[in-house]
Amino acid sequence: MKHYLLTFLLLWSNFLLAADPIRFSASVSSNPVAAGEQFEVSFSVNANIEKFGAPNFNGFQVLSGPNQSSSMTSINGNTSVSMSLSYILVAERPGDYTIGPAVIEVAGKQYRSNPVKVKVVKGAAPGRQPQAGSGRPANPASGAVTDISKRLFIRAVPNKTNVYQGEQLAVTYKLYTNIELVDNGLDKLPDFNGFWSQEIKNQNPNVEWSTEVLNGTRYNVAVLKQIILFPERSGKLSLDPLGLTFLVRVPVASNDPFEMMFGGSYEDKKYKIKSQPITINVKPLPESGKPVGFQGAVGNFSIAASLDKSALKANEALNYSLKISGSGNLKLLKAPVLSLAADIEKYDPKVNDQITESMSGVSGSREYSYLLIPRHEGKYKVDPYQFSYFNPVTQKYVTLSTKGFELQVAKGLAGDNVTAFSGGQQDVKSLATDIRYIKTDEVELSRSVEEFDQSPLYDVLLGSGPVLFLFALGYRKWYREQHRDQVGLKSKRAGKMANKHLAEARKQLELGNQKAFYEAVYKGIYGYLSDKLNIDAANLSQEHIVAQLQARNVDESLIRQLTESLELCEMARYAPVSALSQQQVFDKVKNTINEIETNA
Repeated sequence: MKHYLLTFLLLWSNFLLAADPIRFSASVSSNPVAAGEQFEVSFSVNANIEKFGAPNFNGFQVLSGPNQSSSMTSINGNTSVSMSLSYILVAERPGDYTIGPAVIEVAGKQYRSNPVKVKVVKGAAPGRQPQAGSGRPANPASGAVTDISKRLFIRAVPNKTNVYQGEQLAVTYKLYTNIELVDNGLDKLPDFNGFWSQEIKNQNPNVEWSTEVLNGTRYNVAVLKQIILFPERSGKLSLDPLGLTFLVRVPVASNDPFEMMFGGSYEDKKYKIKSQPITINVKPLPESGKPVGFQGAVGNFSIAASLDKSALKANEALNYSLKISGSGNLKLLKAPVLSLAADIEKYDPKVNDQITESMSGVSGSREYSYLLIPRHEGKYKVDPYQFSYFNPVTQKYVTLSTKGFELQVAKGLAGDNVTAFSGGQQDVKSLATDIRYIKTDEVELSRSVEEFDQSPLYDVLLGSGPVLFLFALGYRKWYREQHRDQVGLKSKRAGKMANKHLAEARKQLELGNQKAFYEAVYKGIYGYLSDKLNIDAANLSQEHIVAQLQARNVDESLIRQLTESLELCEMARYAPVSALSQQQVFDKVKNTINEIETNA
């Protein structure tokens, strides 16, 4: 039956060829190209070819080819067959070249493609702009290099590599691919030793793809992670790689015409990739011109101060606010140190942040609100506050000063409670209610008529002492027996701790918070396994977990189900591509934990 079907399809394709004239053409992916730059030349025909003769690629180095792809399309009853053969070439030297026609044979007849003229220039080819758009293209670079490392890689792209200590920089980790991806998993997150880091939150949980031409080759590109960094020390600081493991689908050579007609055969292979380490040169802040009291602010800022009242009574409260606005290391700023009169009591400031993070940097404002209480009447001054920062653009220190304020404090009433308002009625504090001034008036002391030690309640309490003591001894003995085996007790409570995390996961699932959901599931699984198997957090690896479960004679299918859940949750926390819904993930993890509780 298979042979009849193959014969029918071959006859059918010949009939289609007879009905549709043969079109055989050649094209290049870019023109002009730079010497040493890769580009692709493709030969396309709307038929199944019997023989193919490649042209002479004089002046070019052939990196790979021919790379073959074919397809059959049927739209509204109109069926078409197409085939493409391509080569990846590198121009050796500048000049004007012509790639001659290729020759094919279809149904016993020969056809020639058009010749292609290629201009090779020195340096980067003019007019070459990366292309971007929404959505993932279907087949960029269909005839790409067979070396997977040139078809699938991660680039760490910093917006600058030469900065001052405390100066912000942004790093984007981008995935480049023109090969079919089946699945992926996280191997290693980059280390940011020596940096304070802030990840840019992506509101869209789905990976967005665009296209980009890099070194003459078109790739699908996805942004994996975006980070804003602030170097905390000077010197050569390194950003370690981001590592991922991919399951890629690669074509397998075949001479079977039936397979060729339907796109050939494929196999899935695991492939590990990681970005190249990036070195950031961090310059120390200059000592020359550094202001007295400089606290490490780097960026471009402005400052303003305000006072909610200038006339009040002693022991009344007022609010003094300092607002620092701009872009830079706002989140690393230290609270300003105010210089006030000794009679003005100051409380720790309340901090209000209005800060946004984007790839252009950290910007916004941080406001410090101080609660001040003058204790005595008089005239007081709140001196101007000076704020210094280093501007990395001008490479100079800048000192800003706020305006000063005068306070007129009238005499307060004797014995007044001090009521302090900080930011509104919801922050009302009542002071001087726990510690009051010493009373100097004469105080009369009196003795109660009925003494407690002569009452029946005193006798009852006195007699109950020995009974309570014996009860306490018994309880201590019972408690020690119950808690003698700490490992066993921890293992028994493992299920309760897992249920606590899973309850949080269900809450986040109902709220639609995907990242928090996977975080809770992830903590639930690892926390459960740490308690259940008595494994320290530092040794909580998949290999150690599997070994412990096998030692407890847990079924291999259950162990495999657990490791799949671990990998799924770990992957989904950073680059979710799973085909399972969050509800399916939740049910799978819960069932796995229940089965381990039953069998282990």
